[in-house]
Amino acid sequence: MEPKPSKQDPFLALRFAEFRYYFLINFFVTAGLLIQEVIIGYELYRITHDPLAIGMVGLAEALPFILMSLFGGHYADKLSKKKIMIWSLSFTTFASVVLLVLSFELLKSDHPGDLKYVIWSVFIFIGLCKAFFFPAVTSIKPYLVPREAYANSSTWGSASWQSAVVIGPGVSGFLYNIFGFSGTLLFVIAIIFLSIMASLGIKDRKPDAMQEGTMLEKIKDGFSYVKKTKVIFYSISLDMFSVMFGGVVAILPVFAEDILHVGPDGLGILRAAPSVGAVLVLLVLSKFSPMNRAWRNLLWSVTGFGIGTLVFAFSENFILSVAALFLTGAFDSISVVIRATLLQLLVPVNMRGRVNAINGIFLSTSNEVGAFESGLAAKLLGTVPSVVFGGIMTLVVTAWIFIKSRGLLKKDYSS
Repeated sequence: MEPKPSKQDPFLALRFAEFRYYFLINFFVTAGLLIQEVIIGYELYRITHDPLAIGMVGLAEALPFILMSLFGGHYADKLSKKKIMIWSLSFTTFASVVLLVLSFELLKSDHPGDLKYVIWSVFIFIGLCKAFFFPAVTSIKPYLVPREAYANSSTWGSASWQSAVVIGPGVSGFLYNIFGFSGTLLFVIAIIFLSIMASLGIKDRKPDAMQEGTMLEKIKDGFSYVKKTKVIFYSISLDMFSVMFGGVVAILPVFAEDILHVGPDGLGILRAAPSVGAVLVLLVLSKFSPMNRAWRNLLWSVTGFGIGTLVFAFSENFILSVAALFLTGAFDSISVVIRATLLQLLVPVNMRGRVNAINGIFLSTSNEVGAFESGLAAKLLGTVPSVVFGGIMTLVVTAWIFIKSRGLLKKDYSS
């Protein structure tokens, strides 16, 4: 029998065994795929000396995810979520095995650059697997804890992801130096396999009853629900535009090299600062839920993100720049927890897969398109003006959504 701890318990969600498995799945998959992306990108640049070869890895993975997530969401609502998770992770493991085989080919090939097309194709396949995995794993989370633990589970779920974002890229170079290219890929295969083992610890759930209709009609129903449920529509839109305009991760190398003059070591600190801020705040949120006056807190957190972006844009001091990035991660983590909790609380059980798929598309668009927007804006406007523009646009979008959504400030989403 599961425990019934106090709602104020900061470890409330972790008291439930199935959620602990979810926590491990989230961490292992995120860390493993990030390690893989980092060392593949490094190796591609080493053999091609073409930055576009690195950028194509992310694009190859993002496009099938964006295009196929709605279908993944449909099947997450229709079929067994656990089975979709296991099959998606199994195919992802197979793709990593293919990359391992290719790593040996790279070492002995006279024209290693020719293999980049095969590598991109493998990442297209991984993106397709993620398009089915993400809606299934996010829509199964509300089944793992009671309703009173939703906010806490969103906090710990975000913490597992943010921790993986810090640790994965951080240890990738260390693993590469010790085990080499092929050995690191073997390590990735091992931890993705661990995520499959953790998936076995989650009970299978029968698919929830769906209304009659074609797949396209079901997908349209998902969009209609998001559009009419203003708090969800505004929250995921706010996140998408704030990250798209205000995100600076893609152009941090320019700041490290040309503005702050801190080199690769400083770049590593700059890259880690937002995630460190996010993890520390998430630990605080495990004790103090942001769901009391949630919409007010969400608007303030995105405002803080925009202000942090502007401070970073104007800073020429390394310490101040790190602090500003730390704050962007801290504020962003608050909005992430609120949005994830709203998705658990409000979305009907038979529509969670489709709605989470739509949320996933918004997230992927903000990250991938945002990276492209950052690079394009920096090229057209200049590096600092482009970040100033992004910070201002974040605040403008937040103000516009505040005007449109003032009625949501009075609503209680704390339970």
